Amino acid sequence: MLGPCSHSSPDRWRAICLTAAATVIGWIAWSGHVLALPLALLFPLLWACSPTRNAAVAVSMGYFLAASRGLPQGIATFFGASVWAGILLWLLASLSFVAVHAVFWTSRPGWRRALRYLFAAVLMAVPPFGIFGWAQPITAAGVLFPGWGWWGVLATTASLAVMTTRFRPAAVIALGGFWLWSVASWTSPTLPEGWTGVDTRLGAALGRDGALERHRQLLSLVSTRIGEGAKVVVLPESALGSLTPTVERFWLDALTNLDVIVIAGATVLDRDGYDNVMAETGPRGGGIRYRARMPVPISMWQPWRAWFSSSGGARATFFGEPVIEVAGRGVAPLICYEQLLVWPVLQSALHRPDVIVGIANAWWATQTSVPSIQIASLKAWSRLFGIPLVTAFNR
Repeated sequence: MLGPCSHSSPDRWRAICLTAAATVIGWIAWSGHVLALPLALLFPLLWACSPTRNAAVAVSMGYFLAASRGLPQGIATFFGASVWAGILLWLLASLSFVAVHAVFWTSRPGWRRALRYLFAAVLMAVPPFGIFGWAQPITAAGVLFPGWGWWGVLATTASLAVMTTRFRPAAVIALGGFWLWSVASWTSPTLPEGWTGVDTRLGAALGRDGALERHRQLLSLVSTRIGEGAKVVVLPESALGSLTPTVERFWLDALTNLDVIVIAGATVLDRDGYDNVMAETGPRGGGIRYRARMPVPISMWQPWRAWFSSSGGARATFFGEPVIEVAGRGVAPLICYEQLLVWPVLQSALHRPDVIVGIANAWWATQTSVPSIQIASLKAWSRLFGIPLVTAFNR
């Protein structure tokens, strides 16, 4: 498999073996263990060895469906629907990934194939195709080349291209060496001094139950962190629910005499829809600091409503504010679904942030691999650029 693609076996059996290998690689690489991510770099090798375009379709689908296997259960839980509805949306989510890799596949070896793979990878990293750009092998850069920053992105990109050429054995050996070194010396991302994230287990109630008691419960968690020396406390996505004047006043009053800043997820409603945001509150006031660049498609972001002059759904800002300032530090904000994509984090990294803050309300995916994949991706990007990481997840 690691040498030149063999043409001695019947194409059908070769395609079956490649598809099975892609499925296994997608499953293990995206299992939620950050050190397993480099296995994803074998995907372009399998894609390049596909004997036909149909085989490339099967390889791409096997890899993507295995990587995103948490979707059927998660979707069914979120919508309260049958798992069959989840399977249907799971298959639909794979279409852009599979279609792009099918279109750019070529039977002609050499630099043209490498370039075509890179074109496919770039298309899957940015909108519109990148909206469903899960499972991008480039994410493994942070494991292979921690601290290399943009040089690590370049090295990983070059490695992906080489994987589609006859020089793939050398690439596998070299990357294997970097991987083993990283495994032996791996350290988790650091927390910025005085910053902390709060994980909660409030399930679907978080963000939906706006009762005063819920806010008091969250305030108690914040107070505990303050007692431990925290100056900036991060709460999960949707923690504040709908950001009304009453909610803002409650938190401002509660924090009046405390030397702390709270960053929390919330929603801001208006007549046309809503924004999924990060809000800041503290003794010196607060407000909306960040509006999500890419809310979850279908469940939150529903652009088709505008086609029928209908309101509702979350807005996407796509390339909106990539860095915000909190407590004098530049923060790269990533809300939930953005943590699975490429362009939001790379756009933020261009502005050299001091901290990555990742929040999510993952109650719907608790029994799946999705939250672990989000955390693994955040850790990889954090280590790649040497940026401290703060996370806050609700499950």
